[in-house]
Amino acid sequence: MIIQCIAVDDEPLALNILEDYISKIPYLELKKTFTSALACIEYLKENKVDLLFLDIQMEELSGIQLLKVLKDRPEVIFTTAYHNYAIQGFDLDVTDYLLKPISFERFLIAVDKVYEKVCRRKTPAVQQQDNNKQSSEKDFFFVKTEFRLQKVFLSDILYIEGMGDYVRIVTTTERIMTLQSFKKVESVLVEPRFVRVHRSYMVALDKITSVERNRIRIGDQLIPVGENYRKSFFALLENNGLT
Repeated sequence: MIIQCIAVDDEPLALNILEDYISKIPYLELKKTFTSALACIEYLKENKVDLLFLDIQMEELSGIQLLKVLKDRPEVIFTTAYHNYAIQGFDLDVTDYLLKPISFERFLIAVDKVYEKVCRRKTPAVQQQDNNKQSSEKDFFFVKTEFRLQKVFLSDILYIEGMGDYVRIVTTTERIMTLQSFKKVESVLVEPRFVRVHRSYMVALDKITSVERNRIRIGDQLIPVGENYRKSFFALLENNGLT
């Protein structure tokens, strides 16, 4: 699938870097670049794209102001030299926030997020239903313990705790220690069923008993909500109609 994109930045050098990065990724097609936010708005009135790379601080109109006037906007990746707009970016539901100077590795991570989102949106409904059916049927995975591969049912999991080189999976019946990385286990436990709430914890949303200030109670266990995860956690509760 091809992701059609445009880029807006009032610094020509920044646009040149984006053009170079985009040219290296086979599924990205750059339609046009702009040094003016107003020119971009006029273009989007007549043309539809999947992705907008957008600088924030520009003379005529800021990137944030541009987003607020767009009615049918594409996925957005902010590209800026200023870190203090990150919260506003989250509130505006942008896909990612890249700080200049942007490395190609970080750029690739951001566009991969867009690719996944666009693919899901463009997947035919019937195919999506089949995918959902297959996902629901696979309600377990295997983890490596000291002597064996052990099956873990997703419906039994209370929370996951990272413990250095180990991961502890706490279920309704047992505690399982595994040498598999936290990242690998997290890739199986996807939102909205499971949510990362701390650099060392991931919890099952339906197993939460209560939320007390910045701590989650699951049974008799209190789990901290990390500062970097707090806003996204409470937004997930709200978006799923749980608050």
